[in-house]
Amino acid sequence: MASSDILTSQEYIRHHLTNLTFGLHPERGLAIAHDAQEAAEMGFWAIHLDTLFFSVLLGGLFLWFFHKVAKAATSDTPGPAQNFVEWIVEFVDQNVRGSFSGTNPLIGPLALTIFVWVFLMNLMDLVPVDLVPHLFAQTMALLFGADPHHVYLKIVPTTDPNATFGMALMVFILILYYSIKIKGVRGFAGELTLQPFGKWGMPANLLLEGISLLSKPVSLALRLFGNLYAGEMIFILIAVMYSAGLVLFATGIVLHLAWAIFHILIITLQAFIFMVLTIVYLDMAHQEHH
Repeated sequence: MASSDILTSQEYIRHHLTNLTFGLHPERGLAIAHDAQEAAEMGFWAIHLDTLFFSVLLGGLFLWFFHKVAKAATSDTPGPAQNFVEWIVEFVDQNVRGSFSGTNPLIGPLALTIFVWVFLMNLMDLVPVDLVPHLFAQTMALLFGADPHHVYLKIVPTTDPNATFGMALMVFILILYYSIKIKGVRGFAGELTLQPFGKWGMPANLLLEGISLLSKPVSLALRLFGNLYAGEMIFILIAVMYSAGLVLFATGIVLHLAWAIFHILIITLQAFIFMVLTIVYLDMAHQEHH
């Protein structure tokens, strides 16, 4: 970012970790936050516009591409796009067959959506850390006279806990829905209160099973958020070292490239883990205990 020559290292890092936040400010009413402090003051009544925009954009890109390939699919010699989509679908299908023992037509499409969507959101972490925020800040300055120092943009939705917890909560709702649908209210309640110590250990059973149940969305959300947030921080710290003159330009390029290559494994693995855990949790919700 051009403004990194003016901002201190601490301000530079804080700038990159602040979302474009729109919400209800106690003094200014509905407004876009000018800094991290104002974003915090908006509290619950705020929307991270960048997270919302990029997550919807990438979800739409996924749907458009897969729909386009599906419409053009042929039983003759397939093209590269069809081969690629079929490979992904087959990969997800194998994981569903290996981890889900029940019968539910929702699980396959859900697993495919989770894997591709999370992967695309993670993939944004490989875009140069300063490029899009800098272009956005300069555009806002040109069109609206905004101070670039107070224009924020984060392009990786999975580095925002609001996004990861939102996805995890939807998975949790499905877990509760199918647990009650398959086992009934009494069956689900019995699962929470009668295992593993039987009817004489109901308080302990409820405590242990309740913690186990609630830990599922928390672990899904925090694992994804933590790994991507840490990855983003590494990119930012490399940029800080370069801007501060601690590393040469060539060294900075090598460090960025090395971390980006390693990070490809991380972003793919985290999408895979989120998908597999979702399948496993929903499989557990479909299992009846007698």
